[in-house]
Amino acid sequence: MLPPIPVRLPMSFLFPRAKPRVSAIPERLDLAGGPVAVTVRRNPRAKRMILRLAPGASGVVVTAPRQVSGRAIAEFLERHRGWVEERVARAPGHVVVADGATIPFRGGTLRLVSAPERRASRFETVDGEACLMVGGAPEHFVRRVVDTLKREARQDLQAAVDRHAATVGLRPRSMALKDTRSRWGSCTIDRRLAFSWRIVMAPPEVLDYLAAHEVAHFREMNHGASFWALCRELCPGMDHGRDWLKRHGAGLHAIDCSGA
Repeated sequence: MLPPIPVRLPMSFLFPRAKPRVSAIPERLDLAGGPVAVTVRRNPRAKRMILRLAPGASGVVVTAPRQVSGRAIAEFLERHRGWVEERVARAPGHVVVADGATIPFRGGTLRLVSAPERRASRFETVDGEACLMVGGAPEHFVRRVVDTLKREARQDLQAAVDRHAATVGLRPRSMALKDTRSRWGSCTIDRRLAFSWRIVMAPPEVLDYLAAHEVAHFREMNHGASFWALCRELCPGMDHGRDWLKRHGAGLHAIDCSGA
């Protein structure tokens, strides 16, 4: 009987490496049409995970029981990637900010054009079409578009706020721009204003209503009859502005700037 032949087994055989575990919840889900943001909401009353699109198909929202692990949520998102792809693609008005895309702007449209040979971005009219020529490296395209829109939004909002503030005789303490989904504007009791910069994509009269609405809170920190009377005094066309946001506001949230 031949003696046994010693065999040296690799350490990986004796102590196999565990498969890498996906534990972190992704901040974004990379899709064919571009990344979408991921928001996770823990609900102690939830019995299972629920997936839905955020307003304007700008992202996805996962509602999960409190005890569900990050790994389970990440795997849940991966299993339903196809569902998200399909729903985002079918969402009305969903536009990804990219070279050649057209977005709403001040009640009209604005074509986004990459111009890497330029150092700065500027507005131009090309063949009768309003364009934003976006300077700088292509990898900074989305950020530069958002920066430009924020700058224009601040300019328009500041002018509207100053006008309405002069009427009520009170000045704002500060004004911030955000990218909120739940509200277009807010005002604190000490007159600190915050607005969604996306309002610059709406018609100017809608932006004016939003500014009037928040400035009216300088006098009336409620939504009672006196508040609405003051709001109407500041902005006689407030009904149009309010209705426009209800009907078309989700379309502005559908402009996907997640690559910024």
